[in-house]
Amino acid sequence: MLLIKNARIYTMTENGVIENGSILVEDGKIKEVGRDIVAPLDAEIIDVEGRLVTPGFIDAHCHLGMWEDGIGFEGSDGNEFVDPVTPHLRAIDGINPMDVTFKEAREGGVTCVATGPGSANVVGGQFVAIKTYGDRIDDMIVKEPLAMKIAFGENPKRVYDGQKKSPVTRMATAAILRDTLSKAKRYVEKLEKSKDDPSKAPEFDMKMEAMAKVIRKELPLKAHAHRADDIFTAIRIAKEFDIDITLEHCTEGHLIATHLANEGKPAIVGPTLSDRSKFELRNLTFDTPKVLHDAGVKIAIMTDSPVIPLQYLPICAGLAVRAGLDEMEAFKAITINPAEILGIQDRVGSIEVGKDADIVIFDGNPLTDLGCKTHSVFIDGKRIK
Repeated sequence: MLLIKNARIYTMTENGVIENGSILVEDGKIKEVGRDIVAPLDAEIIDVEGRLVTPGFIDAHCHLGMWEDGIGFEGSDGNEFVDPVTPHLRAIDGINPMDVTFKEAREGGVTCVATGPGSANVVGGQFVAIKTYGDRIDDMIVKEPLAMKIAFGENPKRVYDGQKKSPVTRMATAAILRDTLSKAKRYVEKLEKSKDDPSKAPEFDMKMEAMAKVIRKELPLKAHAHRADDIFTAIRIAKEFDIDITLEHCTEGHLIATHLANEGKPAIVGPTLSDRSKFELRNLTFDTPKVLHDAGVKIAIMTDSPVIPLQYLPICAGLAVRAGLDEMEAFKAITINPAEILGIQDRVGSIEVGKDADIVIFDGNPLTDLGCKTHSVFIDGKRIK
């Protein structure tokens, strides 16, 4: 067992901040949180001397392990850009957990991420939620599959214009997605009919098997969309097919915040600590998280790693604070909010009884102190720094 004591605990729950608090950990789980906890005689005791303690940070959208650090083609496994529809691809088959970026992420306090395919294709494949510690991806999974990646805007247009094939317009991107969802809907209908009559079963189709989970609302669409019109197209199509969706990047979300609040869709915002590398980023600003939050949109902040290295996730949250976002809301945007948006809040995102002991101890405030370092990092109760 492990007891962390004399801590300033940011629980990310209704309990708020616990001063001079303690956390008791047993078998990789949080067993008790509060003050004056009595540890068993055999427990390891860590006195953090008033340091700030938070849940492990969570990045709700990155590509960790899909593009290996410092490697070109040999380590590029995030986009199968020869077919605009590849829902059958699974991130777990392209992640290299030995990449140095995993070590950098967890030592920066990021203990869990959603990672998966890039945005070259209209339908890119399946994301996964993983811990950032381990040497075998199968042992690091929190939830798989997690979501189905889709993409709007410039990226699919650019990729397939170079190949002289569709889509080369936003109309075609939307049409290809609608066509894919329509086929998946019919596939699911045939599967349902075949339960009573096996002769009506459709021929096995690996792509449609993957998309069937979207139609059944077992998987949300994870929609890459920067520009306001692309965001609305993503929402429009999700409504047409009555499927779940999260809004990824949402760069122009601050321009349409009231609409997004009315739609009730969460926004995973970023990468904002980057240049305006393409036209659809012309309205890039750290104001976006505050404006969306103030309008009533649930937000998470992302790095889109490797665009921004994962260890700088708290810096991104801190820059949102500098732009006006409430500090505690910024902490939520990299802890409990992404956990809830990803549907993994039963395991991670807060410091409370029963959850995984993903705990980070800081020498300062990681959102407001640029010189702040992690003192200790625990994942599943194991000290990894």
